[in-house]
Amino acid sequence: MRDLALSAASRAYIYLADKTPGDPVPTPGTGKVPPGTDGLTTILSWIAWVVCAACVAGLLIVAGRMAVMHQRGEGGQHMTGLAYVLGACVIVGSASALVGALV
Repeated sequence: MRDLALSAASRAYIYLADKTPGDPVPTPGTGKVPPGTDGLTTILSWIAWVVCAACVAGLLIVAGRMAVMHQRGEGGQHMTGLAYVLGACVIVGSASALVGALV
């Protein structure tokens, strides 16, 4: 296993050492939308908009619950709701990058 790793590392080093700074960097391309998928793109845009609106609404709901619980003297239980909503916001915000990394 160690020999295989060393062999791969040495081949990568030799490959990179042969490259000159002026060589063009290969690009995978920008890709094209397949024909007939305009409706799917529209639906995905609507879903993304609705999910972003749901994240904002979720934050507002959690903030309202926090205010009510603070007024009543209760505490701490709203933090799990806030964690779930913020986690969903992070996933929604990074969905494009996650799909780009997987594809």
